[in-house]
Amino acid sequence: MKLSYIGNISADSLPQNYTPFFAESVPVGFPSPANDYLETPIDLNQYLIKNQVATFLVKASGDSMINANIGSGAVLIVDRSIKPNHNDIVVASIDGEFLCKRLQLKPRIALIAENTKYQPIFIEQGHELEVIGVVTAAINIYK
Repeated sequence: MKLSYIGNISADSLPQNYTPFFAESVPVGFPSPANDYLETPIDLNQYLIKNQVATFLVKASGDSMINANIGSGAVLIVDRSIKPNHNDIVVASIDGEFLCKRLQLKPRIALIAENTKYQPIFIEQGHELEVIGVVTAAINIYK
C-alpha cells in the first residue's frame, strides 16, 4: 500500500469551517422519518482530531484494508500520541517502507491486511518496524 502526504497540518493552521450536524442518526437499515432540527454546527477537526499537534492526515492507496472500510483514496486520520495496542490499525514503516495495516502483537508481531488476498507481514529479527501512529478514522470518498 502506498501512502502519500496530503499536506501539512498544525494546530495553528486548522480552518474553522462548520458544517450542519443533524441531531438524529441515519439508520442504515429501514428508513424512518427524519427530525427537522439540527444540533449545533459540527467542526470536523474537533470531531475527528483529539490531539491536533500529534495528528496528521494521509491518503491510502490499494485494497489491502478494504475489509476495515479503508478504500483506495481514503483519507486516514493518524494520531502519533496514542500508544499502539494489539489489533489497532496503524501507519507503520518496515525497513523504511510505509504502509497501513492492523497491528498484531501476539502470539507473534505482525502487520495484518484486511483483505484475504494478502498474507500477514511477520516482523522477523533484523527487520526495523516503526509504528508511526494509530489510525483513528478513515474518510472514504464515494463521488
